[in-house]
Amino acid sequence: MADGDYGAYNIEDLRQMAKKKLPRGVFEYIDRGAEDEIALRHNREVYRSLKIRNRVLVDVSKRSTTTRIFGREIAMPYGISPTASAGLMSEGGEVGLARAAAQMGVPCTAATNSLTSVEELYEAGDGNIWFQLYMWKDLGLREAFVERIKAVGIETLLVTVDGSVGANREHDRKNGFSMPLKYTPTLIAQVLANPGWCLRVLAPQFLKRGVFKKANYPPELASRLTDKYVDHEHTKSDNQCWDDIKRIRDMWPGNLLVKGLQSWEDAVIAADIGLQGVVLSNHGGRYLDSAPAPIQIIPEVRAAVGDRLKIIVDSGARRGSDIIKALALGADMVMSGRPTLYGSAAAGEAGSYRALEIFQTEMDRVMAQLGLNSVDEIGPHIFWNPPDWAPPSRV
Repeated sequence: MADGDYGAYNIEDLRQMAKKKLPRGVFEYIDRGAEDEIALRHNREVYRSLKIRNRVLVDVSKRSTTTRIFGREIAMPYGISPTASAGLMSEGGEVGLARAAAQMGVPCTAATNSLTSVEELYEAGDGNIWFQLYMWKDLGLREAFVERIKAVGIETLLVTVDGSVGANREHDRKNGFSMPLKYTPTLIAQVLANPGWCLRVLAPQFLKRGVFKKANYPPELASRLTDKYVDHEHTKSDNQCWDDIKRIRDMWPGNLLVKGLQSWEDAVIAADIGLQGVVLSNHGGRYLDSAPAPIQIIPEVRAAVGDRLKIIVDSGARRGSDIIKALALGADMVMSGRPTLYGSAAAGEAGSYRALEIFQTEMDRVMAQLGLNSVDEIGPHIFWNPPDWAPPSRV
């Protein structure tokens, strides 16, 4: 991987590069949110509202951003969230994400709807790959799929549970963009207006891999992005419940987490049935608009479950200081998906690594300014304006 910052000094720089390199519909699919985008904006506003105090004359010459999660040491308390569109950012984009994460030393989460098989991603990520599962409506297919993931060697499984019905992302319809992918006149016009993307992504994809397809779908289901047969009704059924999670728990030997929680009540259930962690997430503002920012939910969840499970927070982190703020509120780790997608669109694998490098160097710098030598030292004392969020009454 080539060295260099590629002219990107923060995640927003990578975002602006991605905006120039992608067709409008593709960029807005990854960048924007649901309905009025209240949750999307609020995710960032909350992080920005939290102010932290520097400490001086503290020896921080031996500081480290490393930590441990599920028995593994990682370079920083951060991981790549599951995203199903990296293959639209750059040719082989999902492989690039996995390799970049492996080089940095953080987990990368492969997605059910990925355009690259979990087997290929596991190899590219040097084994440090988590997997995100959408539960097939068909129980037999679901169990066979879990067995497939288990056979690969995956140790940590995230079950996404916040998509019981489809999201209302109106900008996608205006752009003629949908999943499954349909080549509408509007989308075709946007693609043709961006010949660079056609040469960098579309042409190599067809030459090397053929049509875009959901590579992890079982053969019983159609798998091309343009097929109407695959979509929400197979992977996000509205009749799923905690019993479905228990079935997976009984057959999964590794770490099992649920992703998409926004309440302490659901976190308690997850702990009670023996899960190893929860991912607090509003899907990056892409599902329930007006949802609270996940970072706001951390204290009430931590108060409710204590140390019974790991708390990971997803949605909205764009700075190394954001990671520190989330940990100070009680999280064990932070995840996000858009930053490395921006990096992938900007410069492929090297761009994805650059996004991770930005997070790590920013976190290291802020730790020094706060007088912190280790992740374990991060706590609520860093806040100048500690938030007054409190668990709701349990009367």
